[in-house]
This record gives sequence, structure tokens and C-alpha cells, in this order.
Amino acid sequence: MQKEYINSEEMNEEDEISEVQSDVTDNGISALINAKHNIHCLTVIGQIEGHYILPPQNKTTKYEHIMPALVAIEQDRSIEGLLIILNTVGGDVEAGLAISELIAGMSKPTVSIVVGGGHSIGVPLAVSAKRSFIVPSATMTIHPVRMNGLLLGIPQTLSYFERMQERIINFVSKNSRIKPERFRELMMKKDELVMDVGSVVDGETAVKEGLIDSLGGLNDAVECLYSLIEEKDDNSAKPITDKTQKKATKRKISAVKKASKEGTTDNACAVSGKSVVRVHPFKEYHPSARMSKDGR
Repeated sequence: MQKEYINSEEMNEEDEISEVQSDVTDNGISALINAKHNIHCLTVIGQIEGHYILPPQNKTTKYEHIMPALVAIEQDRSIEGLLIILNTVGGDVEAGLAISELIAGMSKPTVSIVVGGGHSIGVPLAVSAKRSFIVPSATMTIHPVRMNGLLLGIPQTLSYFERMQERIINFVSKNSRIKPERFRELMMKKDELVMDVGSVVDGETAVKEGLIDSLGGLNDAVECLYSLIEEKDDNSAKPITDKTQKKATKRKISAVKKASKEGTTDNACAVSGKSVVRVHPFKEYHPSARMSKDGR
């Protein structure tokens, strides 16, 4: 009986290990054994699939899978940060831009790392995180928006492409240190891509151009994510009434009092956190204004 009990205990441990391994394989959750912080690892690989299904031989990242996963990560209290690993050739422009906007709008610490390549719409995905890394051997291809298939050769089509391109340029420039003019210059560069315009930048060049924050590997990205998590915890632990807020409250109260003396307001209110300070205008005292209850 003792031997059967030991075997059943070993079976339970094996079931737990297999369950963790299935989570890592299917859901991308990082293993939590002896981890400093609980982070979620999200991989964007192959071609980003949008509204049209790609051939089965293509390695794809489906946006209808990524978007609900991002919502779940944002709501899950046990997940402290998000690590995004990118090795993509690009894909559907609107699907990639939609994923990028969701990542940029997350409240949790996010760090991205480009390994292999972050081409085309992979550029907005890389810069959407709060901190971005790239390995030295990785490359990023920057080129104008293009589509294949049957298109109408009318001015409205070209205007649509131009507006979509401006959306990408604005997003990249707002979420990185590169200027819109420089990014547009790299996008329209000639004599670098075969049968196309654009440019290919390696890891070091991407950091010099301000497209990516830092040059580094997996350890650098994970340590940076840990530091962002700890920094967020420290900021949330700070009291609400700090020195800066107290100074701001004093400035508000003094401004309200000044306005009240000048008679520019009848009932001024200065708000600081949960405390409300009401200041009424000063009235000139006159003996005749003081009357008894019987009117004398």
C-alpha cells in the first residue's frame, strides 16, 4: 500500500508538470517555478493573418487569437508584465496596427524584443511596447504600404494608401524616438531593395535611428521588464499626499484666495484628492449690518 501511495504521488507531480508544459506550449504563459515575477510571453511569428486566411503552409499569427489574449492579459491580476518576442515578415496592415494599438494602450509593463526580423508592419508592433530591444543580428524592413491583387487604378486608391501610410508613420513616431520625416525618408529610400523602395536596418542601426530603444538579448529584455514591474509597484505604494501634490494644492488655494479678494468669484473651490477647500469672498464689515432678531 505504501508503494502505491508513492506512485500515485509521483503521478500527481507528473500531471502538474505536464499541465505547466501545456500552458507554456498552448497559451504562451511563462513557467512560474522560481520566477522573480509572473510575466506572460507573447510570440508574433511568421506572417500576420488578417481578414483573409493564408495558405496552410504559411506560418501565421492570427489577429483574432492575439487580440482576446491581450484583453485577458490586461485583466489578469496574476500577470505582472508582458514580454513580446517578434520574428515576423509582416502581413495584414490593419490587423498589425490594431494589435499594436492594443499593446500601446495596456497599463501593465510591456517589453518587446526583435529576433530574426521585424519587417513591414512588424515595426509598429516592435515600438508599441513601453521598452523595445533588438538583437544585433536582427533586421527591420521599412517600406511603403503596398497590396497585391486586383486594384482600381483611380486617385482614391492612391489617397487611401497614402492615408494608411500616414497612420503607420504617426504611430511609429509617437511610440519611438525617430522623427516622422526620417522614418518617411527610410521608407522611400531607393537603390536598397530589389524591385521595391525602402530600407533594411540592422539592430545597431535601428537603435541609432531611434526606432528601437536598446540593443540587447533575452536577459536584457527580461531584466528590463522586471525593473518596470518593480518601478510600477513602488509608484503605486507611494502615498497620495506627496510633496508635489501638497505644493500644487497650496498654489491652488492661494490662487483661489487671491481671486476671492479681488471679487472675481463668489464661491471658489480648490480640490486636492478627496479634500475640498471652499473659500468665500471677503465681505466688508459695517455696524449697521448687525441686527437683532426683532429688527432693531
